[in-house]
Amino acid sequence: MARKKKEDPPKGSPAWMNTFSDLMNLLLCFFVLLFSMSSVEEDKFQALVASFQNTFSILPNGGSAIGEGTLISSGVSQLEMLDAYYKDKANSESDEESDEKDVTEAYREQELSESEKMAEEIEDAINKYGISDEVDVSFNAEYVLLNMNGALLFDSGKAEVKSEAYPLIDKLGKVIQKYDKNIIEVEGHTDNVPQVSSDYADNNVLSMFRALNVANYLRETTTIDSRYLKSSGRGEYRPIADNSTPEGRALNRRVEIKIYNSYNSEID
Repeated sequence: MARKKKEDPPKGSPAWMNTFSDLMNLLLCFFVLLFSMSSVEEDKFQALVASFQNTFSILPNGGSAIGEGTLISSGVSQLEMLDAYYKDKANSESDEESDEKDVTEAYREQELSESEKMAEEIEDAINKYGISDEVDVSFNAEYVLLNMNGALLFDSGKAEVKSEAYPLIDKLGKVIQKYDKNIIEVEGHTDNVPQVSSDYADNNVLSMFRALNVANYLRETTTIDSRYLKSSGRGEYRPIADNSTPEGRALNRRVEIKIYNSYNSEID
């Protein structure tokens, strides 16, 4: 007699699982509803929070409640207070950033105020020595800028100071040596005419030697501490006039002197 083939069991979950799942969902909704309408006893709630605190570290600084002495009575209020807690934290961080910005702005205002006072003193001294037509004065939050008329200082392609420019530098040295504890930077500039001289490789080198010659003369003729007196060259890249005219190129062949205020005069 042939053996009867055993039937395969039906695929998928048993039919009773659908009924069981519906029952579990209903029970879950029922308990959630009961919890949302219930009040929580403080001692039991604190014990529950403490147990979660050690496990999940939900609350900061080892606290066992969101607010000291505050009893949270329902699931809804818990969410509301948690949301309020993090909003307060965000506002606190925003206030700290605002305070830092205010401090930075106040510091910047102090820097600018000192530079302005220095500029006024220097302008008065320049007027006293009668060189206001040869020296322009400006300032920012870091330094006071003295721009000497380039046409009086150098010939095109040359780093040697013209002999007729030394009286101007002498007077200017008397003005700036008052600030011998501030960093003083002599900055050289050129026009855009390419270098054909074998003495200087390019305009960058030429501008460095122009600044160095003026700085060395100030070292020899003033009481400025050499540690605070620096020189640098900027080449042709910071013109103040049009290089297409002889007059503009003469203005660009210049030396600028930056006198840094006390906030920016730390020696490395």
